Amino acid sequence: MYMPPDTRLRLDPRDEYTHTPEAAGNYNESMYFNAFDTVAGIGAWFRLGNRPNEGHAEMTCCIYLPDGRVAFMFGRPAIDNNDAMDAGGMRFEVIEPFRHLRCSYTGELLIMDDPLAMADPSRAFKTYPKRTGSFVLDFEGISPMHGGEIVTLDGRPIDVDPELSVYRGHTEQNLAVTGHITVDGQRHDIVRGTGYRDKSWGPRHWHSFFWYKWIPATFDRDFGVLLSIKGRPEGGPNRISGNVLRGGVYEPVIDGHIEAEYDEAWYPRAVTATVTTAQGVYVLQGRVLCTVPLRHKRRGSSDWRSYTRITESLTEWRCGDRTVLGMAEFCDLMEDGVPASEAHRATATAATPEAAR
Repeated sequence: MYMPPDTRLRLDPRDEYTHTPEAAGNYNESMYFNAFDTVAGIGAWFRLGNRPNEGHAEMTCCIYLPDGRVAFMFGRPAIDNNDAMDAGGMRFEVIEPFRHLRCSYTGELLIMDDPLAMADPSRAFKTYPKRTGSFVLDFEGISPMHGGEIVTLDGRPIDVDPELSVYRGHTEQNLAVTGHITVDGQRHDIVRGTGYRDKSWGPRHWHSFFWYKWIPATFDRDFGVLLSIKGRPEGGPNRISGNVLRGGVYEPVIDGHIEAEYDEAWYPRAVTATVTTAQGVYVLQGRVLCTVPLRHKRRGSSDWRSYTRITESLTEWRCGDRTVLGMAEFCDLMEDGVPASEAHRATATAATPEAAR
């Protein structure tokens, strides 16, 4: 999170709930969760993004099944207010701010043998069958909350440009997860799951992102790593943020580096993340197990060569003697089929720490 001069972060439990929408047409309030059971070999992530001034929400559900298939659904269910995170069969409830949240879903899921088919969503939805799915998952915060709302030094909201903004406030947290996921009649119990969440609110354009690489990995209750690296369209040093969770305490990231191996279509196959804090250096080796590519095209754009692509990769992470399932999320403006993060590597060899994702 870029912090303008003379500002600070305000962390308030009331921000766990929905806010009164701003006048900006692209006001967005969103929550994202992921959950993994490493022993069972199952993972999931899901998101609700309320856009009340546009009259709809964005709902995404993605479940990585143990047999390599992916159960997926996306929709823009109609909403006319921002009173709750509840749309399209998905619901997020705050049981206790910063400590306990519950997520549930009941609805159709597209069952894909080839998750890369989502690169062409129209064709994927015509090709693969839909089956009923559901989940109920309880999330326990096992780390401090990270982030908050950017305000002036005396606590007033700052001015943001709706055409360039991605959020006004943003929070994140490491999680323990319990519950169950059912897909096409087969139930998967999550007993000692791990996960991560974030929330943001304020005006958002997806195309305000140039590129970022986001790695959230919660290994257990005592150890987790969050590394975020963002590129600048104007060039120059990347912005780096994150934390290492050790025994309930965060070590702020002061430097970080991500190297990825790609296939011929620029989908990641392996990832190495090097994370530096004042207390030490942590190296994560990631083996990508499954990738779901998503895309966002700017409305009204006639340039088919440029769009924003987000690869959501189920990844097996190793750090020392620990192994866990987690995510590697890479977001890029695609330029003639090449991710901006790779096309502009030569212009971003240094790093600038920042406060939050």
